[in-house]
Amino acid sequence: MSEGEGRHERHVRWSDPKEAVAIAVERQLSGLEFLRAMQRGEVPFPPLGVLLGFEIDEVEPGRVVFALQPGEHHYNPNQVVHGGVAAALLDTVTGCAVTTLLPFGSTCATLELKANYIRSLTAASPRLRAEGTVIHLGRRSALAEGKLLLPDGKLAAHATATLMIFGAEERHGGARPAAGA
Repeated sequence: MSEGEGRHERHVRWSDPKEAVAIAVERQLSGLEFLRAMQRGEVPFPPLGVLLGFEIDEVEPGRVVFALQPGEHHYNPNQVVHGGVAAALLDTVTGCAVTTLLPFGSTCATLELKANYIRSLTAASPRLRAEGTVIHLGRRSALAEGKLLLPDGKLAAHATATLMIFGAEERHGGARPAAGA
C-alpha cells in the first residue's frame, strides 16, 4: 500500500469536562436536569461521547435513550464495530439512567458491566438506539439494564450494570463538588 492509500482522517473537537461540572454546580442541577441540559446543548458532551459519536435522544426519570450511527472508525480488525464501542454505549446509558434519579451533587460509577453481543454491526448498519433503564436504585448502589437496538427493534447487544452511588458529601474522581462547596 502506498503512503496515504486506504487512509482516512477524522477530526474531533471537545470541551474540557470541567466546563460541564462548573455549569452543574453553578445551576445546582440534579442528574435529570444535567442530562436534559446536555441534550439541549447547554452543557458540553463528555469527550468520549464526542469521540465515538453518541447522541442523546430521550431523557426521563430512570430512563435514557442514546443513539449511534456505526462507522468504519468504530471497526476492529475483523471489519465490524468493536465490542468495546457497544460496551461503552451500554455503560453510558446505564450510568445516565441512574444519574437521572440522583439529586444535585450526587454521582455514580460503574462497578460491573456484563455485556452480551447478539449481532455484528458494520458501517452499513442503521442508526442504533441504546436504551438505559434503572432496575433498582438503593442508597449506595444501583442496578440498570441497557439494550442496543436496531430500528426494527431487534436486539444487537444487552448489558446489566451495577453502579456505586456517591452522595454530595463524597468525592469521586472529577465529580461535581458537594452542594455548597
